[in-house]
Amino acid sequence: MYNRQVRLKGESQDFKSIGRRHPWFFSGAFFPSDLRALSDGEAVEVVTKSGLHIGTGYYERGGSIAVRMLSFGEVQKPIDEGFFRDKISAAYKMRQMLGLTGRGKGYRLIYGEGDGLPGLVADVYSGVAVIQAHTTGMALRRELIASALKEVMGDEITGIYSKSEGTLRFHGSDEERLYSRDTVLWGEVKELPFVENGVTFKPDIIKGQKTGFFLDQRDNRLLLQRYSEGKKVLNMFCYTGGFSLCALRGGASEVTSVDSSEQAISLLEQNLALNPTLMAPHHPVVQDAFRYLEGMEESHFDIVVLDPPAFAKNRSALSHALQGYRRLNTLALEKMPRRSLLFTFSCSQVVTPELFRNTIFTAALQAKRNVRILHQLTQAADHPVSVFHPEGEYLKGLVLYVE
Repeated sequence: MYNRQVRLKGESQDFKSIGRRHPWFFSGAFFPSDLRALSDGEAVEVVTKSGLHIGTGYYERGGSIAVRMLSFGEVQKPIDEGFFRDKISAAYKMRQMLGLTGRGKGYRLIYGEGDGLPGLVADVYSGVAVIQAHTTGMALRRELIASALKEVMGDEITGIYSKSEGTLRFHGSDEERLYSRDTVLWGEVKELPFVENGVTFKPDIIKGQKTGFFLDQRDNRLLLQRYSEGKKVLNMFCYTGGFSLCALRGGASEVTSVDSSEQAISLLEQNLALNPTLMAPHHPVVQDAFRYLEGMEESHFDIVVLDPPAFAKNRSALSHALQGYRRLNTLALEKMPRRSLLFTFSCSQVVTPELFRNTIFTAALQAKRNVRILHQLTQAADHPVSVFHPEGEYLKGLVLYVE
């Protein structure tokens, strides 16, 4: 059965997607009558006005991005289990090459557009795969995805959990609600500890943020380990304590972890209990980050980590977000001693690396501090960025030497 066709309005319509293989087509690129005939999540063939085949994707109702592309310039083929098996196999082989796979490990197996599956995320924690759909097109195909995961991963996988209730926009259909429901798709889902950089963590799969842990900071946590020996470290927005535990393993003399959520601090302390050899003093604090920095003792911490949640979910919030990043970093820089280090991050996709760097420049001016950039950081390698989709590079980080 062939997929339904959607026609671009002009032969050169939306050159960004056609000429540069960008995986997003916006609604204005198509004839409205073609889109009105589609159901949410339906597979489609994108063609030019004259009928030239561009590629295969799926339709998403209700947003500015009308079609997310799954392939370009290929003969039509169904978006079935075989399709997902091929995509997941390619992604899995890359993670094997990176040395991330195997029992007892945690890694991102599928990163949306970076792995040719826009709208889908899949993380693996000690054999349990957690899939998260950000579009109806992926949510409706979760059984196909689960079946392909089992076939590709074999004995490494013991359970599959679907967690999409918090990531999907509902358009009202009962089918959408059914397929977005958080549920066990296969096997046994246990929240088993995994080891990262010599530290043991336990993901909070069922109730935690995202899929249960933030794997994207793996390499940056390891970098903090290298710098932490004998240092007093402050970890702001600590959540489950990834940076805190890595600082302790690196030999920090003391670590203070701050988060506004009591639940996050509780999860951090559970992770500490899994690592009894980390003996340096640890001080958990439940408090708003800005308020803590305002009252913080000057020159106490040798290293400060600022890893806030996304201040901007969309472009309309960009100006407010940049103000927040500037204020946050200014407060930290004003209190930091000479010859200290600031690890500072933004995970807001709409904040470009250039905007973030300029914001830190402004913060340094306002704090009247001279800083040098030692490292420019991004997400771990299991969050690959397609060269055709630069928007996939969402995590920006700088390590600053504060003079």
